[in-house]
Amino acid sequence: MTANVWMLWPSREALSRMGVHRARRALAGAGRTFAVGILLATTFIDSDLHGWGVAGAVLGVLVGGLGFWGFWRVTLEHRLLPSLGLFVLLFVIAAVAEGAGLRIPALVVWCACAVSAMERLPLAAALPASAVALGTYAAVNNDAWLTTLATTAGLALAGYVLRLDAEARGSAQRLLAQERAARAAEAESAALAERARIAREIHDVLAHSLSAQLVHLEAARLMIERGAERDQILERVVAARGMAREGLAETRQALSALRGEMSPLEEFLSELVADTAGADVTVTGERRLLPAEASQAVRRVAQEALTNVRKHAPGAKILIRLDYGEHEVMLNVRDSGAPPGEFTHSGAGYGLLGMRERAELLGGSLEAGPYEEGFMVTLKVPA
Repeated sequence: MTANVWMLWPSREALSRMGVHRARRALAGAGRTFAVGILLATTFIDSDLHGWGVAGAVLGVLVGGLGFWGFWRVTLEHRLLPSLGLFVLLFVIAAVAEGAGLRIPALVVWCACAVSAMERLPLAAALPASAVALGTYAAVNNDAWLTTLATTAGLALAGYVLRLDAEARGSAQRLLAQERAARAAEAESAALAERARIAREIHDVLAHSLSAQLVHLEAARLMIERGAERDQILERVVAARGMAREGLAETRQALSALRGEMSPLEEFLSELVADTAGADVTVTGERRLLPAEASQAVRRVAQEALTNVRKHAPGAKILIRLDYGEHEVMLNVRDSGAPPGEFTHSGAGYGLLGMRERAELLGGSLEAGPYEEGFMVTLKVPA
């Protein structure tokens, strides 16, 4: 872990301008431009450069500028050897400037090298590089030793503070990127869940509708085989057509329910048994608005249970009870039992299995099985 701290580069987000406010970038650029301008003015005003000396100084300034730009680029790419090579180039430029009598530019370059190394290199390379640059600055500077010591310590501290600030900014950028990715994943997950919910809803509606149609079509087939009257056969076909229409209507209702547009649950159950003789609906507990998925689960289970009674025990009395509990709603559908119908063995029996899966997805349960002389289905879902 310690080796990682010393060998670890500042992150790319920290070394780049990512996350830096435009005003701050403009202010920093203006400060650098002003400092370079003062440096150039001091260099050419206080020196006795003429002719080729001026050309050499200008060339040195250009090479130094390119050197710092290259140092910025290669450190951004985390390339250690090119970074150290450019650091040495800048150090040599400062030494040449010192030899040519341009002490102030040389001191500034050494100071800039020390701060840049501390800010942008791994600590294992930054500390010795900054120490060499600041040591050279201290050796060449003519100020009092206390002033020189304070200056070198301040520059080292400034470089480290800039490093910490850049790392904090880089961490903030990484967290922001992670948060955006998490939000995008959450939105995608929500969209997929919504699509799955719609698909499940349409599947349940169509499964119920097709199962009911199958009952009537199977009856029509048996009547044809037995040579029944035309009117009786036609009655079954018309009933199957009616079921198909009801299926389309229920599909539209399901889509409306998914949009939050649904009739009260008690009204739905009353309409469901309106055409069924011997069916009764009882509602207990404090009535309240249920979440869309819980309401849809109750509706689909009631439809499926009623269809099963009509298929397997035609003519049986049906009691539907809806109970609003404190933390859940319970639907109980039971029949009084009747002789098996002609279509007892029709269908694949997947209806209640699908209802049970729907209930479990909501954190509830569904139980179905014989009860006294008949059959009972009990659904419980949190609400």
